[in-house]
Amino acid sequence: MLVLQFYLGDVMYVIRCDRVKEVAPMVALKKMPHAPDCVAGLFNYRGMIVPVIDLRQLIHGVPCELRLSTRIILIDYLKKDRTSSVFGIMAERITEAINKPENDFISPGITMQNAPYLGGIMMENKEMIQLIDLDRLSKSLPFLSMFEDGERAIAGNN
Repeated sequence: MLVLQFYLGDVMYVIRCDRVKEVAPMVALKKMPHAPDCVAGLFNYRGMIVPVIDLRQLIHGVPCELRLSTRIILIDYLKKDRTSSVFGIMAERITEAINKPENDFISPGITMQNAPYLGGIMMENKEMIQLIDLDRLSKSLPFLSMFEDGERAIAGNN
């Protein structure tokens, strides 16, 4: 399977590329008052208002460092009404897209109820790399639905 490698702090993660729409440079984000801490903000992506999730904040409780290599990974997902939409995830030091055998990712042996999107782990050069399950990630972010009405409103104005 083709995966995109990136870091959150000093920890390497991967996501499957089949749902990655684009890797965009970091842009100024509109902060959302009273949003969960992991919501970095919103930006206009081709006429759509797209929420951006700070993955490092979500997983490690510390915001992503804003570096030249910090990017927004745009992810396709299905809304509750089964229509397609996009959300962004902010990650640091995106390194490359590479092929990894799916069966190389093995279960860590524990399930994190608060982080069901943390998938299998593989070893490479004495480093553990964890897979983030994008389906489980989008389902574990119930606040994504609060952005759907705004998305339609903005798209209708263009």
